[in-house]
Amino acid sequence: METVKDDVLEVFIQSGWEIFPVEHAAVYTIEDALAAVPELDGVKTKNVFVRDNNGARHWLLIVPHDHRVNMSELARQLPSTKLSMASPQRLQQHLGVTPGSVSVLAVINDHTGAVELIIDERIWQAPAVQAHPLRNTATVCIPHAALADFLTHVGHVPRIMRVP
Repeated sequence: METVKDDVLEVFIQSGWEIFPVEHAAVYTIEDALAAVPELDGVKTKNVFVRDNNGARHWLLIVPHDHRVNMSELARQLPSTKLSMASPQRLQQHLGVTPGSVSVLAVINDHTGAVELIIDERIWQAPAVQAHPLRNTATVCIPHAALADFLTHVGHVPRIMRVP
């Protein structure tokens, strides 16, 4: 496969971690991705960036693409105040990406550790996952070992849980 040229993927290449990228038309929703992304190994994910009621805490949730997150139950389990979707401005400020481009790889831009990463156990247990390389015109398949090494490299220890 053709190598996608992106800074975040250069980290994988320089570290010798496997990735399998594909280019495609811009996608903004799960439905867009299902239609536009060529056949690729790995579990399809949905990436949800949320904040607490005060805007003091932020979470990046990585869940199966067809999972609907129960925000009130998740807030209870964390524990947290009421959760809501974070604004595009907060997404840009904390993860350096725009809506449609967020993925687990965006934690590379969270240099202050302001974003808590939660990965659903069904995603974490998968042999490989699909993610955008910080833009919505490509998707990469990342084997589990490479993802775990990447998260260690960028200093983000995920909380693994069954996201309600």
